[in-house]
Amino acid sequence: MSKKGKTLEKKSWIVRFLDGVERAGNALPSPATIFLILTLAVMIISAICASMGVSVTYEAIDTANGNAIVEKTVHAVNLFSGDSIRHLITTIVSNFSGFFALGTVFTIIVGVSVADGSGLISALLRKAATSAPKTLITAMVVFLGIMSNIASSTGYVVLVPLGAILFMAVGRHPIAGLAAAFAGVSGGWSANLLIGTNDPMFAGMSTQAANMLDPNYVVSPVCNWFFMFVSTFVVTAVGTLVTDKLVEPRLGKYEGAVESVSNSLTAQEKRGLRFAGIAALVYVVLVLITVVPPNGLLRNPETGAVLSSPFMSGIIFIMMLLFLVPGIAFGVGAGTIKNDKDVVELMTKGIAGISGFMVLIFFAAQFTNFFTYSNLGTILSVAGANFLKSIGFVGLPLLICFVIITALLNLLVAVDSAKWAIMAPVFVPMFMRLGMSPELTQVAYRIGDSCTNIIAPTMPFFVLTVAFFQKYDKKAGIGTVVSTMLPYSLCFLLGWIVLLIIWYITGIPLGPGSPMFYPA
Repeated sequence: MSKKGKTLEKKSWIVRFLDGVERAGNALPSPATIFLILTLAVMIISAICASMGVSVTYEAIDTANGNAIVEKTVHAVNLFSGDSIRHLITTIVSNFSGFFALGTVFTIIVGVSVADGSGLISALLRKAATSAPKTLITAMVVFLGIMSNIASSTGYVVLVPLGAILFMAVGRHPIAGLAAAFAGVSGGWSANLLIGTNDPMFAGMSTQAANMLDPNYVVSPVCNWFFMFVSTFVVTAVGTLVTDKLVEPRLGKYEGAVESVSNSLTAQEKRGLRFAGIAALVYVVLVLITVVPPNGLLRNPETGAVLSSPFMSGIIFIMMLLFLVPGIAFGVGAGTIKNDKDVVELMTKGIAGISGFMVLIFFAAQFTNFFTYSNLGTILSVAGANFLKSIGFVGLPLLICFVIITALLNLLVAVDSAKWAIMAPVFVPMFMRLGMSPELTQVAYRIGDSCTNIIAPTMPFFVLTVAFFQKYDKKAGIGTVVSTMLPYSLCFLLGWIVLLIIWYITGIPLGPGSPMFYPA
């Protein structure tokens, strides 16, 4: 390793700052506890605001009167009052069971868990990575990292170490391979060509936040698909350039022992991939038969439309089967699935893997309900929107500022669902009043949330990545990883903001039937 590479651990002000971020982030309580604290804070603030007679008057949609625009006044509700206590106690269970994100995430996890647990996703990643031409190794590693986030932690465990081995196999620095894979998996967390588990989760939280202003508004799980589809190629291109032009030249020549690529597929895995390919092809053809013809079964039976149709309404179930069917076929072909009990066991393990998310959602659902019932969310969004309008801080400048604030907040609270559950009830209705759709607010959040994952010491897999670095550089530590990944983080942020500006100016829908703007 070059002399410059060996001095990466020098405590620059950036590293010292991130060390402080790590200490502050580690000192925070668990996300579930944070929601408990926030819920108590909402109750206390609601009592204070109610005693002071705090209220706002605004224009709202009257769904009972043909969606007419009417003037409405809301007052802060004291959550310690008798009526409030009775309401809150009797809705605890329904708050959780009715939380929009719960069912959608649960459904898609059923399919993803089988595809992942059977070995299909791991085999696909290794097959694609080891088959890539030498000239496309960097782009392929970054791209596969982005795609791997469908299966949550699979990319961190499989692709990040594989990236190092692939780079060594072609005479390149293994840490550059680690960095490229980590950048794709974590920095490209929100981009993908397919719908993953994050999409329905965010959409559910955005829907409930939007309902504070518009009770009929529904944010679709595919609401950001067009933007994230294009983002996949933008992040891949940026990640490739950063690796080849900035990161690897800085690392110098690798002097350590060279490993061979030992991640080739077994005969059983190759057989499983053939089975999975056939099953996926048959399934896709069947879906197309129900959608492509003008009188297709899953089109709108009255209008023949696709956007407002059973196909779009059932997209989560359709995506779940897209993972489940090939996953089972792969398992049968590779011998990892022998009977129906194995399939159910994989589903059970997958659901067990999101048990932490289920606990988080329970407390987040209570916070959201308390916040909505107190009218503090409405009051804050109206007052905030009026203030921003009065100072002229709206549109693109506000949106870009929101992205940057989210990116900085992500350094402290790396759990994306926890942050959005807190931020959505405030910013979604506020930005709706400023003419920005919930889908646009959500995509801005996802950009900021992704870009700084790779330099956030509080991110769960950051420590694992440090361990991977240490395999090839014994002196590597948090500072090494941060200084190596910082160019990715800054360039991803810049590239994504440029893409967001272009999208905003052109007004292209963010996803099927998902507008950029909301009629304020």
